[in-house]
Amino acid sequence: MILTKLMKGSALGALAAAMAFVALPDPAEAQSRDRQERAQRDRGDRGDARQQRQRQRGEARQRMRQQDSREIRRARSERRPVQVDRQDSRGNNRADLSRARGQSRDRAEAARERNARREARARSEARTERRSDRRSAEPREQARREARSNERRQQARREARAEYRRDQARRDARSNDRRERARREARRDAREDRRIRRDGYRDGYRNARRDQRQARYYDGRRWHSYNRWDNRRWRNNSRYDWQRYRYSNRSIFRLGRYYAPYRDYRYRRISVGVQLGSLFFGSRYWINDPWRYRLPDVYGPYRWVRYYDDVLLVDIYNGEVVDVIYDFFW
Repeated sequence: MILTKLMKGSALGALAAAMAFVALPDPAEAQSRDRQERAQRDRGDRGDARQQRQRQRGEARQRMRQQDSREIRRARSERRPVQVDRQDSRGNNRADLSRARGQSRDRAEAARERNARREARARSEARTERRSDRRSAEPREQARREARSNERRQQARREARAEYRRDQARRDARSNDRRERARREARRDAREDRRIRRDGYRDGYRNARRDQRQARYYDGRRWHSYNRWDNRRWRNNSRYDWQRYRYSNRSIFRLGRYYAPYRDYRYRRISVGVQLGSLFFGSRYWINDPWRYRLPDVYGPYRWVRYYDDVLLVDIYNGEVVDVIYDFFW
């Protein structure tokens, strides 16, 4: 019972709420309708006002155009007599203009002449100033030139003195080198002489030749003893044709300068049988490879020795010249 009563009460409450919600929109709709009508009236009033303003503007423009056209007509009517007056005065103005132009030309020519005279005067004054400047500058320039030339001379003298000192130092160094080289060569030759004498004693070669052994050499055909050197037989052998070989090989026979063992010694022609000093046939003068110059090989006490441009075959034990070829080198 209670449940049914509750359900009936709730249904009635929902129905009453729905009816209240349905009844509420009537005044709201009326207000919205009033607003719409008011807006439409306002829009119509605005459109009428806009059309009225446009109409007024058009009328004002038309009035302005009419006034402008009237003023233009009035101005044209006023200009016509002025144009007639201008046409009348145009002839007089042309004459006046021609006269004014002539006068202006004359004035322009006079101005050009004045300007030309001024320019010529200015050029002449500038020339005179330049000439005076040159004349005043010539002594200074001459003094500068003389100072430069004096400085160059002094510089050249200083350089010449310095070069002379350098050359003198080089000459002194070369002379010292030559002296030192000569001393070394003399010491070496002395040692070589002592060694040769020692070897001669040991091998049995001396003036007395304590033993009877004899050294030999081979000339290409047969052996020969040294105590009977034949200086003609080897020349007849074509293997030792040094002249033909020298003709086709000149550079080999072109040696450097010959330095004599003594400072003041000059060339003397030497023949077979002459006895030389030990310094002339030292090891520095030996021809260690005779076959290079197409000379026969020698052994024992004999050595091929260079003497200036000549070639000597020397017995190094006693210094005797056994064979000679003159002008062998270039």
